[in-house]
Amino acid sequence: MGYYQPTDLKKGVVVQIDGKPFRVIDYNQKVMGRGGSIVNVKIKNLIDGSVIPKTFKGQEKIDTAEVNSQKVQYLYSDGADFYFMDPTTFEQFQLSAEVVDEAKGYLKEGDELSLQFFDGRVINVELPKNVFLQVTYSEDVVKGDTTSSVLKDATLETGLTIKVPAFIKTGDVISVDTENGSYRERKK
Repeated sequence: MGYYQPTDLKKGVVVQIDGKPFRVIDYNQKVMGRGGSIVNVKIKNLIDGSVIPKTFKGQEKIDTAEVNSQKVQYLYSDGADFYFMDPTTFEQFQLSAEVVDEAKGYLKEGDELSLQFFDGRVINVELPKNVFLQVTYSEDVVKGDTTSSVLKDATLETGLTIKVPAFIKTGDVISVDTENGSYRERKK
């Protein structure tokens, strides 16, 4: 079993505390005098979904979680559950919306991604860093107001709404950062 230092706890890292897996969802470091530091994190219990704040000091050791990843293909959702399949063994996985969590805004039928397992149960949907999604609705911008600093809402094919530059139109395919839901670029 490996260890993390508090400063390794970036957003998305999975750790084990009291035998349970937690994912870091927020990270904040305060540097104190004489080189010491305090790390404040918000961690999400990947078994029951609860979110708790935790503070780690300097050289504290935090257990890494024994997590395995498995490549899967996203099949579909029936609203309540999401269905995935291992493309090699054709084994299927059914996950509740709570487990899929924010990842649902980035899931497109047929996409490949990874599921993280802890003690034989799925605890997390691991998305690629960026995904391409089609814009299904975006308001037209007032003519003449096409500066790139103007942002507007765009609804994507997964139902997710994000801020995009004014020149993005309905039908465009754009790259979205899955970590924070930000627009990256238009697909050429």
